[in-house]
Amino acid sequence: MEDIKPVSVQPTQKNGLRKFLWRFSLISIFIIAFLVYWFFYNAKSDGTRTVYLVKISHKGNIFKTYEGEALVSIGSSPQTSLTTEKFIYSVTNKVLYDSLTRYEGQKMTLRYKQYRSTLPWRGDSEYIVYGFEKPAF
Repeated sequence: MEDIKPVSVQPTQKNGLRKFLWRFSLISIFIIAFLVYWFFYNAKSDGTRTVYLVKISHKGNIFKTYEGEALVSIGSSPQTSLTTEKFIYSVTNKVLYDSLTRYEGQKMTLRYKQYRSTLPWRGDSEYIVYGFEKPAF
């Protein structure tokens, strides 16, 4: 009979390229997730603007969003103001949209958040209005 020699099995080593690709993929996913959060979900600023509501509408081809325009002016009314600037905004809440349609043409204080970029289902504007106050005259 022949002598049977035990065969030593060495553990397989991971390929260096395979390790690199795994780490690169993981780091890429974290970077992409951070950038999506930074540009689309992290508010750049928030604040209020006192404006005259010009229009608000429900529009869009695929994603129907609520878009509005308002005039920011220095003076007692838009007709007698020194300067007028358009404030274009989006509204994500239908209840807020319904409330704002009742106050078109009137002076309002809008509370908004400004984002670095837009999302199709959130609206066309960087400014997202989330509340308002009707100032007392």
